[in-house]
Amino acid sequence: MKPEKIPFDPARRQVMAILNVTPDSFYAESRMPDADAVERRVREAVAAGASVIDVGGYSSRPGADEVSPEEEWRRVERGVGAVRRLAPAMPVSVDTFRSEIVTRTVERFGEVIVNDISAGELDARMVPTVARLGLRYIAMHMKGDPKTMQSRTDYRRDIVTEVVDYFRVRCRRLEEAGIARERIILDPGFGFAKTLEQNYELLAGLHALCDLGYPVLAGLSRKSMIYRLLDVAPADSLAGTVALDWECLRQGASILRVHDVREAVDTVRLFEAFDRARQTRQTNL
Repeated sequence: MKPEKIPFDPARRQVMAILNVTPDSFYAESRMPDADAVERRVREAVAAGASVIDVGGYSSRPGADEVSPEEEWRRVERGVGAVRRLAPAMPVSVDTFRSEIVTRTVERFGEVIVNDISAGELDARMVPTVARLGLRYIAMHMKGDPKTMQSRTDYRRDIVTEVVDYFRVRCRRLEEAGIARERIILDPGFGFAKTLEQNYELLAGLHALCDLGYPVLAGLSRKSMIYRLLDVAPADSLAGTVALDWECLRQGASILRVHDVREAVDTVRLFEAFDRARQTRQTNL
């Protein structure tokens, strides 16, 4: 008898564990180049309390090398296969901008969540594929692609306004293409086509994105906006990640995409206790 799948509720605060089946992700400790490392990561993420595991086979760090579709599929198949085998009830998302990877994953493993760094801009077949399969869709803001994005940090207006306006238009097109509104999740794309200063401007205005009414995913775990500002290595960026994750929750984000699952789960639990106390106090005033 198959275990009942854990429901994925993007409106509930939760933690998405990063599973990089890659040899070149920016944070060395997150690289899972072989089957044993992948399985170890899955077990650790489940034990630490992850709500969903995000499998990626194509590093999206700035300047990342091109990965062929076949190689990306080989990595994604290994990662999703490990989750399905070791934690069959666990929701899985696939971090890809290629529709063929989505199709092959669904054919092989069944329903998954699609986590697309390009919001469908890099593959014209992505949005129709997601709509046809009825999948949840995480749309991220980025300009260009991983090789070119850091040369495309010019914005005509302030970055918060541009990102929010982008998603107003993009979400309307996603819905017109057949993706149900309740299946769309937004990711502001911290670190993607943004300077260090722009990342913090975007963080300061994250509530404006949350006000659009879609669940918001915050993915800033150990990113350069933390370690460059603090003049440390990604390996020394955990405290900064926790601090900024709290701020994302405070402004309304519901999903934290992280390398360090236990710490993020604790952050969510602490924030929810604080939020309950705050609401009680406001009610009693």
